[in-house]
Amino acid sequence: MKKIRIALIALVSLALVFTLFLFLKPKDKENAQEIIEVVVGPISSEVRINGSVSPRNRLELKPQISGRLDEILVVEGQKVSKGQVLAWMSSSDRAALLDTVRLNGTEALKEWEDIYKPTPIVSPLDGFVIARQKEPGQSVTSSESVLVLADQLIVQANVDETDLRYVKLAAKVSITLDSMPDKEFPGVVEHIDYEATVINNVTVYGVKIKPVIVPQTFRSGMSATVELVSDKNDAALLLPSEAVITKGSEKFVLAVGSGDNKSYKQRVKVGISDDKNVEIIEGLQEGQKVFVKSTQGAKGSKKNQMRGGIGSIFGK
Repeated sequence: MKKIRIALIALVSLALVFTLFLFLKPKDKENAQEIIEVVVGPISSEVRINGSVSPRNRLELKPQISGRLDEILVVEGQKVSKGQVLAWMSSSDRAALLDTVRLNGTEALKEWEDIYKPTPIVSPLDGFVIARQKEPGQSVTSSESVLVLADQLIVQANVDETDLRYVKLAAKVSITLDSMPDKEFPGVVEHIDYEATVINNVTVYGVKIKPVIVPQTFRSGMSATVELVSDKNDAALLLPSEAVITKGSEKFVLAVGSGDNKSYKQRVKVGISDDKNVEIIEGLQEGQKVFVKSTQGAKGSKKNQMRGGIGSIFGK
């Protein structure tokens, strides 16, 4: 019994030691800080708009007569020019006549084909084919679409009225397709609607974005994201976003004292902010040092950083 009691006491003691170790374990990594300098560099903030690829002008090509399609000369994606013959079709009368004459042999058929000419379907614009909706041999009416044409593919998006101030005509933008999220395509703002539309109780304005070069990968209906610069400063005073502390309406940093390297509270006024850095408008100057918990300083400022924990600052 005595041995069992001693073993239990030993186990309890080990458990207590392990628990104390967990709770009293130094949290140097969590409390580790570094000193960085305020640096000058470029910063910009972006506005992202969701949209979709669509034709600027979409035209459904319908025949002027009812009949039967004899031949379609184009395929989807093919470029066409204004006045180009895209298909041939026979009127209902011609189709019925040729079917009857065909029973009399090929010579009679050829003679009547020369006499009774087919009707062309002609492109009314310069563009390309985005849909081929009928095939040779099918009967069509004058109300049915044979081909769908477009002059150019663009990105159409809706901008919330609160973000409309950031959208300018001829502004350069970046287009990303959901099908290819790793590729960006340059574009320009081509048109901004003057009349608003209410969608889901939100007032929006339609915007058309023209790609600088339309790649082969663009397809009508693709989801797209348009990114445009809302604000920019090429020579801003920069700090990492995590260096700025916000309490209520007050913003401040823990600046490093010039004489004793101790921290003191310094109020700041901030400007442009992106995902990593923030612009300092008032309160600091270039080269001043502040404490920050981040392991990385402002973008492009590695050579101006001073790394080290609180202990190293005070000589411990």
